[in-house]
Amino acid sequence: MAIRVLLADDHALIREGLRVLLEFDRDVSVVATVANGREAVRVARELQPDVVVMDISMPDLNGIEATRLIRAERAATQVVVVSMHSSREHVHQAFAAGALGYLLKESMSAEVLTAIRHALAGRRYVSGAIGQHADYRHADEAKKSPLASLSARERQVLQLVVEGKSSAEIAGIVHLSPKTVETYRSRLMKKLGVANVTMLVKFAVEHGLTPSA
Repeated sequence: MAIRVLLADDHALIREGLRVLLEFDRDVSVVATVANGREAVRVARELQPDVVVMDISMPDLNGIEATRLIRAERAATQVVVVSMHSSREHVHQAFAAGALGYLLKESMSAEVLTAIRHALAGRRYVSGAIGQHADYRHADEAKKSPLASLSARERQVLQLVVEGKSSAEIAGIVHLSPKTVETYRSRLMKKLGVANVTMLVKFAVEHGLTPSA
């Protein structure tokens, strides 16, 4: 039986290129492609793929949060995260969210099938470009990220704030009142020790939470 894969990336060319690459292997079937984390969660719930190949930096809901939600809802669906970021913190975030693979986009085409098979077998896989450095082999032991102090809802609101959405727009997306969103915004700034939205944006870029990161 073919390995059923869902692709999540906000760049159409990458999605289609990955689809062609994966479906060249007769053991793999790409069941769907999506452009943001929120769609990845919805489609994963609906189609129940074996593996999700998940970009980190996507609009609406980033790949780390989408991974956390998918893994919480369906333990049988594994996730392989792909990113431009090679920092220890990014690797740590991905594994802490429940991913079993972490690939760098620069080497993704050569490693993605291997990572998918490892994930399906319940084994962790780290991109060779990262794994050759001992510091990254134990990424789950990394220093606690500032993001760890935030709730799932706070992380969702953070991403939407730095994407420039108003409190009213955010309220409609996350199903809260605008006043509650304002409370979340203030709480985020206090927890992260920042004074304004500009500093929130800088924090989000540094932690790979925005599409531009």
